[in-house]
Amino acid sequence: MESLMTLVSVLAPMFLGFFIRLPKPYLALVDKMLVVLVYAVLLLIGVSLSRVENLGSQLHTIVLTTLLLFACTIGMNLLALMWFDRRFPWQAKGSGQKANVSLSGSAKQLGCVALGFVFGKLMADVWLPSENLGMYCLMALVLLIGIQLNGSGVSLRQVLVNKRGVQTATIMMASSLAGGLVFAALNEDVSWLKGLALASGFGWYSLSGLVMTEAYGAVWGSIMLLNDLGREFFALVFIPMLMRRHPSAAVGVGGATSLDFTLPVIQSSGGLAAVPLAISFGFIVNVAAPFLMVVFSSFG
Repeated sequence: MESLMTLVSVLAPMFLGFFIRLPKPYLALVDKMLVVLVYAVLLLIGVSLSRVENLGSQLHTIVLTTLLLFACTIGMNLLALMWFDRRFPWQAKGSGQKANVSLSGSAKQLGCVALGFVFGKLMADVWLPSENLGMYCLMALVLLIGIQLNGSGVSLRQVLVNKRGVQTATIMMASSLAGGLVFAALNEDVSWLKGLALASGFGWYSLSGLVMTEAYGAVWGSIMLLNDLGREFFALVFIPMLMRRHPSAAVGVGGATSLDFTLPVIQSSGGLAAVPLAISFGFIVNVAAPFLMVVFSSFG
């Protein structure tokens, strides 16, 4: 029953958001609220991490596990998507251009988690927010994501008509899940369902960190958060390098962030021709990620 409630709590707000259409002036407010909620979620993940006993002794495990998970998922993504680009070439106009890469956003997000951790340690004996607050913030976050996707002006038909976007999303998600299975095979304490859950974040760090915290505890939530933030760092650095010969891989490594945070880098290095591919890909991944994460973590 608890797993079913988690599934409904995360997925219902997103689908509800798909049916809420707001006037364009209000969509800017939705964007601002999303930024606030993302930072709130990151703060709460930091607070949850501060509650873990003997965290210092587990830091080594957290770092090594994150590196292994990252290597498995990103490695499988690159193998599959680069093969796809070689087997079915597609050239983005303007590919190979230099792109302005800024890692400051990712650094701020890590800093936000650290701030939440410090707050949790300092306020441990005074006051800490309810552990249920994270789930409430998550529900609000996915509701706004649904509204944002609805108001993006991109119809489901436009998403599905972009054949390359659908193919890239399918290959990226399948290869990520394969990477999760490899990770589970290499870690005897991880079941295959848990491995699939950990591989289903697809770069959506604010959602994945909290879902894994709810499902497996703050340590695994932190591993998931660092893994998906690592994907964002990796994408910002390597998208311009990959775009010339492997455009699908360039878009795919960004995962869910290709619809927002890494989209400017995709556009500047791949030209306008790469934007429809990124939007179609990102839309599909953003819809699939919460569903897969919650299903696998609820039953695994």
